[in-house]
Amino acid sequence: MLALVLSRIAIMVPNVIVLTFLLFTSVTSFLGTPAAIMLGENASPQSIAELNAKLGFDQPILSRYWNWISAALSGDLGRSYSTQQPVAQMIADALPLTLELASWAILIAFLGATLINSATFMKKLVDRLTAAVSIVGITIPNFFLGLLLIYLFSVQLRWLPTTGWSPWSRGAGQHLIHMILPVITLTTFYFSSFTLVYKAEYQSVKGSLYIQAARSKGLSEARISYRHILPNSILPLITYAGLSLGQLVGGAVVTETVFSMPGMGRLLVEAISSRDFPVMLSVGMVIIVGVMILNLVADVTYSLVNPLVRTSA
Repeated sequence: MLALVLSRIAIMVPNVIVLTFLLFTSVTSFLGTPAAIMLGENASPQSIAELNAKLGFDQPILSRYWNWISAALSGDLGRSYSTQQPVAQMIADALPLTLELASWAILIAFLGATLINSATFMKKLVDRLTAAVSIVGITIPNFFLGLLLIYLFSVQLRWLPTTGWSPWSRGAGQHLIHMILPVITLTTFYFSSFTLVYKAEYQSVKGSLYIQAARSKGLSEARISYRHILPNSILPLITYAGLSLGQLVGGAVVTETVFSMPGMGRLLVEAISSRDFPVMLSVGMVIIVGVMILNLVADVTYSLVNPLVRTSA
């Protein structure tokens, strides 16, 4: 197990370096210099050059990247150009909400896809319902689904709040009520895609010889489903879930924007609109490192439930 973790980290480190360098060069090259953005169109070339030199943008790209990444590794993410707040504090305030939203979505989607699609009672009804939800969930965009849910449950029925967010400090009830629509919006696509992956593997395992042998011993369908088919069908789903983590971050960005939630998504959108370089770079770096770490966790989880991988590692 330790060898597996170390090998994944050895692969992860150069990937993080390459991706953060591409992030840095794309942001600093295509959006222009921060001095021109901060001083405006009427600023003199001399003023722009002086501010760029002060910010370190008169140096070669490799030097600028090294200065940025070395400062980031020491915990210094700089200050926002727009608000002058420490970027590290802004991320610390926004990240917990994004992690909670993504965790609810991936957990509900994973458990729902496995448990519901393993149900042996009312099998035809379950199949029809999950098939309908999967078709809708995969085809409908996140932002459209979010707006549709707001219209139905907030504007028309007035059951749930339209937008915003309520922290845990104001009460668990208010917090969870505000999370319902965003979680449904983000979960729908992943429940649908997880369902399709799990159903395909479930049917494959269901027709295998050892499942036929279990039936010949007189075991009930429920016992066969939950004790034999489910554990062997879940392995590809773990792999797929790990590969979907990057897409999950993108979905969280859209969902937070639709529901005006103060998470990483809205922080990134606001930074892009105001061309706030330090915030854009830091949020991008956190997303890159976060996805890499979550993929590592998915690999370790897969090895724990699959002895063949653990043995080969």
